[in-house]
Amino acid sequence: MPRESVALARVVRCRAKGTDADVVAAALEDARFDARQDSRYEDLADDVRGRAELTKWERVDQMLAATPAGTVYRPDTGVVVQAELAAEAAAAAEREAALCEVQRITAHAAVAVGDHRNVSRRPVAAAPNSPRTGTVIERHRIFAKILSV
Repeated sequence: MPRESVALARVVRCRAKGTDADVVAAALEDARFDARQDSRYEDLADDVRGRAELTKWERVDQMLAATPAGTVYRPDTGVVVQAELAAEAAAAAEREAALCEVQRITAHAAVAVGDHRNVSRRPVAAAPNSPRTGTVIERHRIFAKILSV
């Protein structure tokens, strides 16, 4: 799931937390209206945010429809939400590991050229399961990954 969709799902979860089926139904209608409006404009027709928000509100509405009347939405009980939270944690861990690898490569390169001013005073641990030595192609891949995040 793209980071933007994950962030939007988090926003919808926060807005829906503690609401009942009537409030969720109103928010779902608003999301449907926004999706219809977006479809009328060429530059907004391909916007994934509107579709992601609509999908999330539909999921919350379906979840509340399957519960007794008066039940409020609690995001921590949903299986889909737990999977989204696990995906968010995994992505954050991956970004952190890539950042550690970049710091390690930068420190190694600074030592190699004799520029000890750019070496951090505390050692940077390599990410688990990462090779200690890397080819130039691997370094470029890591830098590109960091820049795209």
